[in-house]
Amino acid sequence: MTRNPDTPDGARPELPEDYAALTATVRELVKVMREGGIGWLEVRRGDLRIELAAREEPAVTFSAPTEAPVQATSTQPTADPAQDEEGHIITSPMIGTFYAAPAPGERPFVQVGDTVEVGQTVAIIEAMKIMNEIVADVAGTVVEIMVRDAEPVEYGHPLMRIKPHA
Repeated sequence: MTRNPDTPDGARPELPEDYAALTATVRELVKVMREGGIGWLEVRRGDLRIELAAREEPAVTFSAPTEAPVQATSTQPTADPAQDEEGHIITSPMIGTFYAAPAPGERPFVQVGDTVEVGQTVAIIEAMKIMNEIVADVAGTVVEIMVRDAEPVEYGHPLMRIKPHA
């Protein structure tokens, strides 16, 4: 038996026999706390003490994007980041979860060795519970899939490499 420091003899207080009434009271107290923005509440009735504390939700803050200073380091043209010596890289246009197939257990949209056309769906990325189709922006052969199914991806994350048709 746990001793209660709030009672003179340390005994646990008797709970009311009407649990439904107690539950309804607690629910009403929680509602009052939420609506009133109350973070902590204590109610005493005889030997019974109810203490409620609201969870602190993390504050959501937004800030305006700032422009970073631009420094010119070279006047020579740079290579297209989406094109490398092995082919064209399709990158993620958003932060989300990569899915290779339209639904669990179904065939993937594309596999290594498949030929794709411009505009063909090659994957989906779930972002904020919305499924966004990722389409090929070049016709060619899939030579590498760089992420696993259900893997989180960031903006600009390489998804797959396509060897363009000549």
